[in-house]
Amino acid sequence: MDGAAPLFRMEGISKRYGGVRALEKADLTVTAGSIHAILGENGAGKSTLIKVMAGVVAPDEGNMTLEGRDVTFASPAAANHAGIVCIFQELSLIPELSVADNIVISDPPKRFGMIDRKAQRRIAEEALARAGASDIHPLALVKDLPLSRRQMVEIAKALARKPRILILDEATSALTAADVAKIFGVLKRLREQGLALLYISHRMNEIAELADQCTVFRNGRNVASYAAGSKTDNEVVELMIGREYSHIFPPKPARPQAGTPVLEARDLSWSDRLDKISLSVAAGEVVGLGGLDGQGQRELLLAFFGVLRGLSGQILVDGKPVSIASPSTASDDRVGMALIPEDRKTEGLMLPMTVRENLSFAALDRLSKAGVIDRGAEQRLIDDMVGLLAIKTAGLDIPVGALSGGNQQKVVIAKWLMRQPRIILLNDPTRGIDVGTKQELYQLMRKLADAGAAILFYSTDYDELIGCCDRVLVLYDGAVKRELIGAEITERALIASALNIHGDDARAGQGESA
Repeated sequence: MDGAAPLFRMEGISKRYGGVRALEKADLTVTAGSIHAILGENGAGKSTLIKVMAGVVAPDEGNMTLEGRDVTFASPAAANHAGIVCIFQELSLIPELSVADNIVISDPPKRFGMIDRKAQRRIAEEALARAGASDIHPLALVKDLPLSRRQMVEIAKALARKPRILILDEATSALTAADVAKIFGVLKRLREQGLALLYISHRMNEIAELADQCTVFRNGRNVASYAAGSKTDNEVVELMIGREYSHIFPPKPARPQAGTPVLEARDLSWSDRLDKISLSVAAGEVVGLGGLDGQGQRELLLAFFGVLRGLSGQILVDGKPVSIASPSTASDDRVGMALIPEDRKTEGLMLPMTVRENLSFAALDRLSKAGVIDRGAEQRLIDDMVGLLAIKTAGLDIPVGALSGGNQQKVVIAKWLMRQPRIILLNDPTRGIDVGTKQELYQLMRKLADAGAAILFYSTDYDELIGCCDRVLVLYDGAVKRELIGAEITERALIASALNIHGDDARAGQGESA
């Protein structure tokens, strides 16, 4: 691809939102038949860059060329017409419509002035097959699909538009490992067909497998472009964060024998998703939930937090059985539980409301007396949380939706920390956030555990389970199949247990990687 004429070029692109500089004289060159990775922390300008490219926002200055001709896009439809299609991390699907309706919604096939349902289904089936998701029925309602399958529909929807340039913004963050493998195959085939692909991900292993070229953004500027594989992960991270990269996981302290569990489950079962799960978490422990995605980990966290109905078995807090009938019961001071949800956009935040309102919402009962909020106490607590989590915001009274993804996640965590919970449930909390913010969250998790919190932590990232957890419980088909403690927590052992491999195979794998 060396010497190939660029398909698309951006030069000197700047964009400001009020006093916040999102892009400053940014440049980018895209070549057909290549996968170009865009790297950078949340807030580095990546999302604004692709929004400019996709016609979502207009730049304040700079110019763009497509095949050497100057272009401007007044809308996403104009960018789509030019062959530029973007798959954003936030899904654009309409839950009440079918998969087929969503895939063709921008340009449905018509016959005699009416939508041609047969043609629509055929287009949807072809797009799903091209995305490696032919198992999804085109007539299924999107609202009935789990998050990972909705993401596959979003990718099929983009491919149905027959793009020349396909932009993927954290498009694999909600996918299972099997789906990620399928999408990688799809992207490589598209590259061979001559498409240009822009790929944004915080998962360095994905970049290493897919990318031909990489560009790093920091503080709204592109600071380096290089051939994939020519820099070490540490060098890349240092470019992203602008400082020397220290070890990402804080050291695990040696811990004495655990005392009375703060949180305990005994033979907890629900529908066909949870099968007689028994576990305990003591004060000061970080206990991980491992296993392949979809083995009951999320349902287990929801069960503890009072979301699920029809549970059997027992939940105990401080050794005493409790009935947790709702999230309000779980978060009550008598239980003291907090759940950091998987999807911060829909489950953790009220995006149109301010940073201040989102932060104080969960703790209003603590900040109010006779129905009147103590504004002084509220401000002091908010200031403490903003400082503790290093939340970057242009102000407390701007919409929380204006923050970067990593800072939005910090707001979700800070909101619950304002209640001073002693049991913290984390549902894949680092999904879609940058390495710098991840490092801060790992350190915070250990700090909270050291202060006496009992933490149950589900992650789809094996490195996080290895680096953060004192123990890991591996789930398979809704049941705990293995407990790994301390030095036993290795990638080989996690994978073998996740695949429900028993005996010598699992132990040999564990020994080889220790």
